[in-house]
Amino acid sequence: MRSVLKSYVAALLAASLSLATASMASATDLLERIKEKGEIVIASEARYPPFEFVENGQVVGYGVDLFDEVMKALPGVKVTRLDLPFQGLLPGLQTKKFDAIITAVTVNKQRYEAYRLSLPIADASFSYVKRKGDTSLNSPDDLSGKIVGTQAGSAQLKGTEAFSQQLEAKGLEPIADIQTYVDFNEAYADLAAGRTDAVVNSLPNLLYLQTQRGDVFETVKTTFGAPTYFSWAFRKDDDSKALADFVDDQFRKLSDDGTMARLQEKWFGFTMELPTDALPVPQE
Repeated sequence: MRSVLKSYVAALLAASLSLATASMASATDLLERIKEKGEIVIASEARYPPFEFVENGQVVGYGVDLFDEVMKALPGVKVTRLDLPFQGLLPGLQTKKFDAIITAVTVNKQRYEAYRLSLPIADASFSYVKRKGDTSLNSPDDLSGKIVGTQAGSAQLKGTEAFSQQLEAKGLEPIADIQTYVDFNEAYADLAAGRTDAVVNSLPNLLYLQTQRGDVFETVKTTFGAPTYFSWAFRKDDDSKALADFVDDQFRKLSDDGTMARLQEKWFGFTMELPTDALPVPQE
């Protein structure tokens, strides 16, 4: 009888210990688990220069350098980077296939409400690129009646669609056709081949493109739509809050000590005034 009682008590103690351990594990947030594991898994689209792109077999760019600076505050944590099409990034984040999206995510109202977005990493206001020497395109309104390309599933696509409606509201012909592509390199190829008239993207990307292929493309520097920013994205839950807060805190430090401006000068050729207190709430 005593043996049975001892076994029963031992089983109860084991069960209690197991429940306590499970409770402690569930209380650990994502940042703490990353530290304990010694690894963070991030996702990027390495086809979006100068933020992330492949050069000599390595993913490089402004976003890569910036994240390297952020991770100096987490010594000993290895970075595992997944290179995915942009269209798979936000769904993959929601289903917890990785810890965060460390690539240029354009801030809009829908994303702001669904995800925890970081402080801005760069300006993302929209403009367009044309073939060099095309004198018919000089301002945003000149997109009236033209064939325009941009990336499928992107904020640039939504901005282009909204701008086409604005043209019509002003009594102008809307954009004749909006062609969509998996990535912007495909869109630029169609523009160079004459299959489209322009490609809408964020101004920093287009200015970088012009530095690389100025013999083919010319950027129209006048932006359209509301001021827009690029951010990194996290899940909007209590588990991810500490990680997102940590990244924002590092951004403030890197802005204060001039590191962010130095990286912008390196990759864009100019610096940007970005808010560091909070991400501005998008209106659309």
